[in-house]
Amino acid sequence: MNIILNGEHAELNGRTVADLIAQTAPQKPFAVAVNTAFVAKSAYAETVLNENDKIDIVRPVVGG
Repeated sequence: MNIILNGEHAELNGRTVADLIAQTAPQKPFAVAVNTAFVAKSAYAETVLNENDKIDIVRPVVGG
């Protein structure tokens, strides 16, 4: 399935946010948003992605 991950076109080998996390293995800590809506870690396995969804995996910014 084709998605847009952090502004870049990507191919997802799965259907859920959990599948995406397993595929990309982002460095912790991170947060996930699908079509600008935050997805709680507890909902990764049940959050189904669709063709051309826009997913952002972001790391918190620390410092001042």
